[in-house]
Amino acid sequence: MPAQIILASASPRRKALLAQIGIVCLVHPVDLDETPYPDEPPPVYVQRLAAEKSAACASRLDSPLPILGADTAVVLDGMILGKPNNVDAARTLLLHLSGRTHQVYTAVSLRGKSHGQALSITDVRFRTLSEQEIDAYCQSQEPLDKAGGYALQGKASIFVETINGSFSGVIGLPLFETAQLLSAEGIPVLP
Repeated sequence: MPAQIILASASPRRKALLAQIGIVCLVHPVDLDETPYPDEPPPVYVQRLAAEKSAACASRLDSPLPILGADTAVVLDGMILGKPNNVDAARTLLLHLSGRTHQVYTAVSLRGKSHGQALSITDVRFRTLSEQEIDAYCQSQEPLDKAGGYALQGKASIFVETINGSFSGVIGLPLFETAQLLSAEGIPVLP
């Protein structure tokens, strides 16, 4: 089957989630500065980045295929937690998340005949984590470069007490919202 869209992301999880609903994509990641603007609210931040990713990819390619960009942020007490680049940073994030509820914001931007956007907000509650669990998880290297310092589809799944919202949105691409955008663009989902 030929590609139906271009994914402006190097995330293997996003590509796998699209495949899960029958969408074949070409991957053309873009590299942007993902620093939040001063006082930028989390929903505005993820929507801006998703739109910037799809726009940057569209400006670099001359393709008739729609372009999908997405961005995910883990937010605790209104603060965007970011992606840890070392074990100490990951440990600090996980200590903050332990025994608390946080939000995962994921925005999707699809540029084709028109520009459509969607936002998913999911509440995730972690059980209280022991220092030994946090250390073992950090030593696995899994939390590195992951929003909020964890991968729900991986070992961190044992930390999650409850999820209220989109499981796939926490992984990086809310499939309900994405399918709506694709359908509006005339791309069949689950053909």
